[in-house]
Amino acid sequence: MQLYPAIDLLAGQSVRLTQGDYRQVSLTADPLTQVKNLTATGLKHLHLVDLDGARSQQPINQAVISTIRQHTPAFIELGGGIRTLAIMDHYLNAGIDRLILGSVAVTNPELVTQAVQKFGADKIAVGIDARAGKVATDGWLTTSTQSPTHLMQAMVRRGVTTFIVTDIGRDGMMKGPNVALLAMLHQTVPNVNIVASGGVHTLADLTALQTAGIQAAVIGKAWQTGSFPLNKLKELEDNDADKTHYSMP
Repeated sequence: MQLYPAIDLLAGQSVRLTQGDYRQVSLTADPLTQVKNLTATGLKHLHLVDLDGARSQQPINQAVISTIRQHTPAFIELGGGIRTLAIMDHYLNAGIDRLILGSVAVTNPELVTQAVQKFGADKIAVGIDARAGKVATDGWLTTSTQSPTHLMQAMVRRGVTTFIVTDIGRDGMMKGPNVALLAMLHQTVPNVNIVASGGVHTLADLTALQTAGIQAAVIGKAWQTGSFPLNKLKELEDNDADKTHYSMP
């Protein structure tokens, strides 16, 4: 299973939000220190979010993101404020491996088509952030009328093959992912890569996701608080076939 430790950037610092609420911000650690720890552990993937960018609809934390790229060989996926082909081109040329398009998938779907055609489906993912059965946009500050299923189906028709699906109500709550939503999406649109995000904090959560057909997950608050230690994530990523041999400390 592919595991993506998450670092959310706000004003250049690594933070955690609770249920996407910018009023409920917890400062964690220096992001570069976190990246160095992830790299030292040998983890292969990283999920980065420019929270300022998501809220302001334009990149804000580019300097920090560039520094992070220079200090890790990990596969980096990045979201937040990516709304033009020029910005996408900048980040991809800077070495970011995959870009996550969120709000524009709702507000400007033609841009998603252009991005996939220009950069390739392996470089472009769509983030689907769900709140009460609808897709949220603009850093989760606005709720659209589209359902996650409708948006995913529409994006598949535009060539998208990877989706990062977040249940906002589970984000930062350490209460488990919305397996029912993810399983429904997987069954409805089976031939895409779904990365689960929000609430993952135990081995049982990962097992439930795999049972539902989900083979990738973002780990946010759980790794930063130590409830899912980095060395355990590395073991799980390296030895997925023997996952039943591991237990959380």
